[in-house]
Amino acid sequence: MITRRDAAQRLDIPLEMASRHGLPPNLAEARLREIEDNPPPWLVQSRVNRTGKKPVWVDLVCDVCGFAEKSRPKKWWPKFTYVSCDSHQPSSLPGPLPGELRAEIPGIGSRFVGWVDTPLD
Repeated sequence: MITRRDAAQRLDIPLEMASRHGLPPNLAEARLREIEDNPPPWLVQSRVNRTGKKPVWVDLVCDVCGFAEKSRPKKWWPKFTYVSCDSHQPSSLPGPLPGELRAEIPGIGSRFVGWVDTPLD
């Protein structure tokens, strides 16, 4: 069995779309393969409409311990220099380069902090 969230990630669609089109909370691996091999019209249309500008899912990987998860990117997320679990100390990451300032952005994914280094200029 696979969860709706995992199915949405494999189909590269938002979780909301999976729910809206009747994917159950859990489905058999064979059923998901059937959807992948013979996509229903709504999935075909979704793929046609995709512009490629913004990914549906991104991989977040902690730069300290390697913990990883997939998450829906938010419009307000900048380009992160580092991503770490919220349980790690900032000193666990390499320091910013001379002449750069580091900003902490909590609340990334389920348990991450994003770190953005920018020039002081």
